[in-house]
Formats: sequence, structure tokens, C-alpha cells
Amino acid sequence: MRLAQKNALITGVAGDIGRAAALRFAAEGATLILTDIDAHRGQQTLEALGKQAGNSIFLQADLTSEAEIVALFEKTRQHVDRLDILANIAGGDYEAMIGFDEMTAEGIARNLSINLTSCILCCREASKIMMEQMAGKIINMCSVNYRGAPTPMQHSYAASKGGVFSITRGLAMNLGMYNVNVNAVAPALVDVAAIKDAVGAEMWEAISTDAASRYPLGRIAKPEDVANCFLFLASGESDFISGQIIEVTGGARL
Repeated sequence: MRLAQKNALITGVAGDIGRAAALRFAAEGATLILTDIDAHRGQQTLEALGKQAGNSIFLQADLTSEAEIVALFEKTRQHVDRLDILANIAGGDYEAMIGFDEMTAEGIARNLSINLTSCILCCREASKIMMEQMAGKIINMCSVNYRGAPTPMQHSYAASKGGVFSITRGLAMNLGMYNVNVNAVAPALVDVAAIKDAVGAEMWEAISTDAASRYPLGRIAKPEDVANCFLFLASGESDFISGQIIEVTGGARL
């Protein structure tokens, strides 16, 4: 199995992509430390692993809190003897469907906190462990919007993902000497409940149909499509890949 005897911390496991990644990693033999602010849905993800859960655990944490991030990694150290993989998946758009002229300081701060600051702090804590053991894989959740919001909406979200692009490349340069790979996954539109709930059924149908018509492969992404890229970057098959932003887009933006 591709992740046999590997320990992986996955954030954002209450969401569809985080859950899909957990299922893929567990199927490939990894022991998982799962985390999310949503304890109920996070625990459901752990239970969904079934017999493949093994020594895996769920730890509730609010990743907008530096103290809780530090505590999360300390509990991780107590549970496993090494950390081989960090999959930084937690995030979201808290100004979805908000025009530039309607943006608020609160919404901007929320997007930057959950998408960028939490990512940087988790990378910081993971790097402390991985530098000591001289090995590790860090995979961050980016978005094709790191290039800039393609619509009049999503400006602060795009800015936060631009930051993820930058920190991923910077860390890859700094951690390479410790044999730590740092990459990011940048999906286009993904069929996840969080987006559907944010925009409503009617708007979702319009957005997803339009996107599918423009993507060369003729459909939008499934959570499993994104999880598969995380798995590849977490596995030994990506050992000579670092500092890359892998777009999972069905050919969009060619």
C-alpha cells in the first residue's frame, strides 16, 4: 500500500474533500490524525473509515486559534512517534456571492484566517516535527482562484489562496534541505455541499452547468478527484516534486 506505516494529519475532515482524502489515505494504509472544528461530522469521518481506521483518531480543533493549533500538534506528537504527512484541507469562502463593493473587514479577516493564517501555522508546527526527523510531505489546499477572482465575487478568498500559493513555494525552498516536500492542490469547481449550501440550489445548478460546459473534460470535479491528487503528493511517487501548485481542473484555464 502506498502509505503503509505512514502517519498523516488531515485538517478539514468534516467537509467533503477532507473526508474523501481521509478515506483514500486510510485505504492506502496510513494512520490518521483527523481534525475539524465540527466534532460531530469529524467523528463521522473517523467512523466512515471502518476497519481501516486502525490507530487513527479524531481531535477537535479551531484552526483560527493559534493556541489550538499548537495543542493539536502536541497531541499529535503524543499519539504517534513521527508525522510523515500534513494535508492542509481546512478552509472555505466566508464572503461567497459578495461583490467587491460589499466586502467587510470581518469577512476579509475570516477568509484570511481560515484559508491562509491557519495554513501557515499548521505548516509551522508540522515543519518543527519534520525538520527533526529529516523527512515529510506537506500538501496545502489552494484554488485556481489564486490567480485572481474570475468573477466580481470571491476577492478575499482569491487573495487568501494567493497567499497559500506564495507560502507553499517559499516553504519548499526553505525545507528542501530537510527532505521535506511542500506542494499545493488547486482545484477548479468541486461538487461539495459547502458551496451548494452557500449559493443555494438554483444558483448552484447554473454555476455547475456553466462550468462543466467550459471544462474540456465536460464535468466539474468530484471530491475524490481532489483527494486522489493529495494522495499522489503524499506518496513516495512524488518524492522529487516540491514547490508545485497542481491544478485539478479538468483542463480548465489551458
